[in-house]
Amino acid sequence: MSTPNQLDEVRPPNDAGEAPVFAILFTIGLCHLLNDIIGGLVPALYPLLKRSYSLTFSQIGLITLTYQITSSLLQPLVGLYTDRRPRPFSLVAGMTVTLAGLIWFSRANSFHTIMISATAVGVGSAIFHPESSRVARLASGGQHGLAQSIFQVGGNFGFALGPLLAAFIVIGRSQRSIAWFSLDPLVAIVLLFIIGTWYRRTTLSRMKVRAATTDVRSPLSPRKVAFSLAILLTLIFSKYVYMSSIGSYYTFYLISRFHMPVQSAQIRLFVFFASTAAGILIGGPVGDRFGRKYVIWGSIIGVLPFTLLLPYANLFWTGILTVLIGLILSSAFSAILVYAQELIPGKIGMISGLFFGFAFGVGGVAAAMLGKIADQTSIDFVYRMCAFMPAIGFLAYFLPNLEPGGLRRKNALAEQVYPDAN
Repeated sequence: MSTPNQLDEVRPPNDAGEAPVFAILFTIGLCHLLNDIIGGLVPALYPLLKRSYSLTFSQIGLITLTYQITSSLLQPLVGLYTDRRPRPFSLVAGMTVTLAGLIWFSRANSFHTIMISATAVGVGSAIFHPESSRVARLASGGQHGLAQSIFQVGGNFGFALGPLLAAFIVIGRSQRSIAWFSLDPLVAIVLLFIIGTWYRRTTLSRMKVRAATTDVRSPLSPRKVAFSLAILLTLIFSKYVYMSSIGSYYTFYLISRFHMPVQSAQIRLFVFFASTAAGILIGGPVGDRFGRKYVIWGSIIGVLPFTLLLPYANLFWTGILTVLIGLILSSAFSAILVYAQELIPGKIGMISGLFFGFAFGVGGVAAAMLGKIADQTSIDFVYRMCAFMPAIGFLAYFLPNLEPGGLRRKNALAEQVYPDAN
């Protein structure tokens, strides 16, 4: 193995412990915002599509399922592939596919063509998320929670903007007005080309230390790592089933229970998504400072009382509770993702793809199942049932403690290397 002095000679400027490259972090966060505006747009279009094509709640759930399952299945495969073979400009290709799907959405004339459009948007998202998450980690300077928060808050704010922009650009107009959103991925393509140039240069620099890190392993046994990953994925399951109940059906809940106009309901959905963005921005740096497990625990314990109260609240308290739920529930995702990346150093793309993909997949399956349940019962029943989902998160008790700086110090160099270090 190379000596520390030899490593210093090839270590790139933003290695662990040095300053994050904020220009890259904010740019990739902005691209995440632009990408996820489209993701937030899709559920915001449901009232329009339901009215235009007489869709059932089950069909609405299938649209979400198609978009999210496509992304879910492809993301870990994209991440695994690019762990071994750098593709700096794949982000541009993914955004181009999203652009095509969006244009098809504006011209779809049946439920089946809507499903094809949703598939295209899902493919673009599958390519974008694992690679852009890797870019954030490469630019982190060792502050991985902060980097993931900046990256992810862009996505959540994009989801928040999607329904808000839909309320003023699409709702009340024809389906063709969706085409105005094509400006969004066009801007992202230009920015991602710039990112790809930096990404390629940084990747080549990091590959120089590959041989020096090939013997780095997690200090946990493979069985313990697998057990921990299973718990983390279960936490994602509980969180995203509940998030899907809000993201896909909150507007219908407000319209059904409180007779709220569509535009007002869309604005309430924007407020919820904005609160999740704030939670993500807070959770990452807190995890860097105090430890990931504390943030995960705080999210679980903090959100459960509010989810249990929500189905019985009046309109005023419904707004307050959903803001608190979004803020607290979302704070743990950065911590969960970075915790998983620290369990398996050198597999950044695969882990990012697995967790983003699993979150998308759970959300899609949950949307379809909850839509079916809503058709057979009511939206109110769905919210009473989902109120208990965060309680599954108490499984976090069994996660091993990763001491601040312990596992991170041992694998700091390996985490910065682009190729597979295992």
